[in-house]
Amino acid sequence: MSDDTKTAIRHTPPAATVRQRSQRELVLRRFLRHKAAVVSLVLFAAVVLLAFAGGALWRYDYADITSAVSVPPSLEHPFGTDNLGHDTFAQVLRGTQRSIEIALLIALLAGLVGTLWGAFSGYYRGITDSVMMRIADLVLTLPLLAVAAVLTRGTSGSWWFVALVIASLQWAYVSRVVRGVVLSLREKEYVEASRALGATDRWIIFRHLIPNALGPIIVNVTILVAAAILVETALSFLGLGVQPPDTSLGLLVSEADTAVSTRPWLFYFPGAFIVVIALTINFIGDGLRDAFDPTQRKVRT
Repeated sequence: MSDDTKTAIRHTPPAATVRQRSQRELVLRRFLRHKAAVVSLVLFAAVVLLAFAGGALWRYDYADITSAVSVPPSLEHPFGTDNLGHDTFAQVLRGTQRSIEIALLIALLAGLVGTLWGAFSGYYRGITDSVMMRIADLVLTLPLLAVAAVLTRGTSGSWWFVALVIASLQWAYVSRVVRGVVLSLREKEYVEASRALGATDRWIIFRHLIPNALGPIIVNVTILVAAAILVETALSFLGLGVQPPDTSLGLLVSEADTAVSTRPWLFYFPGAFIVVIALTINFIGDGLRDAFDPTQRKVRT
């Protein structure tokens, strides 16, 4: 080998190494490119932190009665006070905390039941699928607000019971989505291979089908949180949700309905929190939809 050849080999740059990104990294990368979703996630996290940590740090408790009656927003009372002397800021923090707890519990219960229902229905198909989907269709045809109002009427207004009622009427939405995904996944080669190796139906459903359907499940459960916030607000506004001495954003809006013209701060502050929570969760869901969609090419901002 000549000296020129040795020199050329010595100065040849090493081949560039290409690292394959994992699915998790790709999803995170696409989500971070969705600016509205990222900003919404930060804002929603701030609202949650304010609701759960702010109440413990604030000088007033939501049940405290002060000497300041119907005082407009000030440095002492940033959101003003009501006609009994309650600090509205403390009540909004408590209402936000309770509304978020209800919405998350609804999303968890409805997501879990809907995922299992849809996965088993889509996997077994046939008569099992027909019966299970007809039940889901029946739940979907029920007027959500009217049925929830009937079921919660006469109860003590316990927040977990309100969440249970709403979740029992919203799981069918998730089951429909999961069924459609599972119908496609059950024909994949890895499912056929697992079945050929003697895997049980339960193993295939929980080990292969549900994990590969997590993208649509997470997206729909996220959107379900926003829907749950609005349904809980509507029920509390009708006086059928959370009851005093506890409170929620919907209940605060309901109690301030007659005071909009005289004490507007009692209505607009909890109303603004409802709008912010619903909008941010919808944007987060939009970003997750783009992130989990492998065919997505144009990221909405």
